[in-house]
Amino acid sequence: MSHQKQRPRAIAFLYENSMFLIVGAVAALIWANVAPDSYHHFVHLDLTGGDNHHAAPVHDDIEDGESHNASEGTVAATEDTPSDDSDDTVAATDEIGEDAPTDEQHGITLHFLINDILMAIFFAIAGKEVWEAMLPGGALSDPRKAATPLLATVGGVAGPALIYLAGVALSGQTELTNGWAVPCATDIAFSYLVARMIFGQGHPAIAFLLLLAIADDAAGLVILAVFYPAKPLVLGWLGLALAGIVTGKVFQKLKLQSFWWYLLIPGVASWFAFFKAGIHPALGLLPIIPIMPHAKSDLGIFAHEELKRDDTLNAFEHWWKDKVELILGLFGLVNAGVAFSAVGTGTWLVLGALVVGKPVGILLMTWIACRIFGLKMPEGMNYSHVVTLGMIAAIGFTVALFVSTAAFPPGSALDSVKMGALGSFGAAGLSFLVAKLVGIKNSNGNGKTPETVAQTA
Repeated sequence: MSHQKQRPRAIAFLYENSMFLIVGAVAALIWANVAPDSYHHFVHLDLTGGDNHHAAPVHDDIEDGESHNASEGTVAATEDTPSDDSDDTVAATDEIGEDAPTDEQHGITLHFLINDILMAIFFAIAGKEVWEAMLPGGALSDPRKAATPLLATVGGVAGPALIYLAGVALSGQTELTNGWAVPCATDIAFSYLVARMIFGQGHPAIAFLLLLAIADDAAGLVILAVFYPAKPLVLGWLGLALAGIVTGKVFQKLKLQSFWWYLLIPGVASWFAFFKAGIHPALGLLPIIPIMPHAKSDLGIFAHEELKRDDTLNAFEHWWKDKVELILGLFGLVNAGVAFSAVGTGTWLVLGALVVGKPVGILLMTWIACRIFGLKMPEGMNYSHVVTLGMIAAIGFTVALFVSTAAFPPGSALDSVKMGALGSFGAAGLSFLVAKLVGIKNSNGNGKTPETVAQTA
């Protein structure tokens, strides 16, 4: 649900189609390949004024308050088997010694600010879409209508994960195993844009795809929280998040309407609780979404009528929507800077899992839903549409890039997988090819808006 403003058409296009993310990613790729040293110095710039000229990959993770399962093994190996022959090992050993920064004393780097703090707003808005979809009138509110796309979502998550893991087993590169969730994501904004171009405004396949993408977002949030802890879990800290929720409920009783009350007090408490508990702090604002005063029904994702609603939750999205597009641009800038030479096994595993696993998984589970469980696709859809939207759903990009940074510590594995996440945008071109091969034609609209269809599909 984008917040429409009077602005030049070209600028509006940038905001409404997540073009800032692409610009940031392209700029990062160019910068990292032309001047890698200055790029990495920029990404790990200590905003508190500390000295970061010696930052090593392991130090960067600790400095950001992040820790990965894979990196823990690397650190342990470094401590147990020091080697005078490796500069990287020496650097890592220096940084994880007694003088290494801790969570309490690390500097705030640009990477940490964007990935762990600012991206929390992005995930909060994604969480808002999931929450509203479960309200009366929302796409997930009626299990009977949502059943087929939801089963398709299971295929869209499981298919890529299984293809990826099978590829890891065949390649023998078990160090890539932790990236199984990278190809599970679907980028809502880009997939919606491509779907409109292929199917035509208002086609029921768009509603099917949006519902699938919303459910995929929900699954992705759970996967991030459960399978990719930022550091060893200390669940006692979640009591602080619970206290924030209770505080938000008190604010409701006091009829406080400004979203700033909920963001700056319960929100900050919840974010800090996630950070200290070891759950990725970018998910830290999710608990406050349901406690903000909100409408009792949903008009549908991307519904323009939502702009007329002034409840607290919608006011939160309206104020942050354009800012989040700029945040995504910064996210692309600090995460997409990978050398082209990084293309490797991880790249092909991610791309193969997306362009094969996504459409096959979605098609298979849709077939099972219809043939075995007796469910139906929305009127006006057939399996040709399912195959096409399955390929469109293979555009992982934003969330795939984010998951890759959560799955791996800095190094060749991360860079290789990142290239696959970035390359997933190529699924857009493949979607047009698939649509042509299966005979899909742009309907040019059928008198319904996508948001109307989303409620009835």
